[in-house]
Amino acid sequence: MKFRTLVGCVLAGVLVAGSAMAQQAQPIVIKFSHVVAADTPKGKAAEMFKKLAEERTKGRVKVEVYPNSQLYKDKEELEALQLGAVQMLAPSLAKFGPLGVKEFEVFDLPYIFPSKEVLRAVTEGPIGMSLLKKLESKGIIGLGYWDNGFKILSANKPLKSPADVKGLKMRIQSSKVLDAQMRALGALPQVMAFSEVYQALQTGVVDGTENPPSNMYTQKMHEVQKYGTLTNHGYLGYAVIVNKKFWEGLPADIRATLEGAMNESTRFANAIAQTENDDSLAAMKASGKTEFYQPTKEEIDVWRKTLLPVHKDMEGRVGAELIQAIYKESEKFGFKN
Repeated sequence: MKFRTLVGCVLAGVLVAGSAMAQQAQPIVIKFSHVVAADTPKGKAAEMFKKLAEERTKGRVKVEVYPNSQLYKDKEELEALQLGAVQMLAPSLAKFGPLGVKEFEVFDLPYIFPSKEVLRAVTEGPIGMSLLKKLESKGIIGLGYWDNGFKILSANKPLKSPADVKGLKMRIQSSKVLDAQMRALGALPQVMAFSEVYQALQTGVVDGTENPPSNMYTQKMHEVQKYGTLTNHGYLGYAVIVNKKFWEGLPADIRATLEGAMNESTRFANAIAQTENDDSLAAMKASGKTEFYQPTKEEIDVWRKTLLPVHKDMEGRVGAELIQAIYKESEKFGFKN
């Protein structure tokens, strides 16, 4: 009896251990949702993160990437992250204003970044890091900034000067700064989910929009927009974010490995963004469906003069000190505001 009892206990122990090992063998799943196409800079960077994360954790982590609003549209995805329905997102920086962290809308200010060098000094320096810290009270941890690039305007009429935008219904993201920007041009801003823009342009619900070339091309907006103007008036970037409870609950070694994978993916994203935009613009020009206009330096000065008052108007929303801090970064690179 004693022997059989001992054998039974050993077998039970083996079963319990086997069950625990089986549970341990289950990979940690990270659902990474985003709203743009897989062949955009953000889409490619998300796939790079998936590859690095899975390789470096030797299968202990599985990253499921859902592009093109497959899971959630613009307004839904942040709530899904906070609820834990997805673990990781890379929303555009404008999305954090409606969440209550309106300082992020500083990135939407027209002509706030005179060069990529100034932009990088902001996102990779104390200003960018302090903004990411503000997300923690919302149950979110910011892991880094991914570039998309500078935006151009498009419509079904030539937009050679600010006066040409007057009266047009222009699609924007939900951002008080972008609303003020379009109103400064005399346009009628229309907030709309990114996934709905092509159809809205096609049916005339909106007249035009603003996008980096890669977004315009991968969403085929050039098929339904006759004219584009290379104003490069505003920046579109993303913050890669993760559910705080999920992230802090990861084993320390896994979290460290994922941070390394994210850092490398961020360098990759920011390196390819300009090339992707250049290639997309070239492809749209080659299609012959959209006619692009390159403003002269003097014409850009007119666009700037029209839009710079938005900075002053938005001080109460994004913070005068924050705007001044970015101006100071610009001055380090020889730019005057």
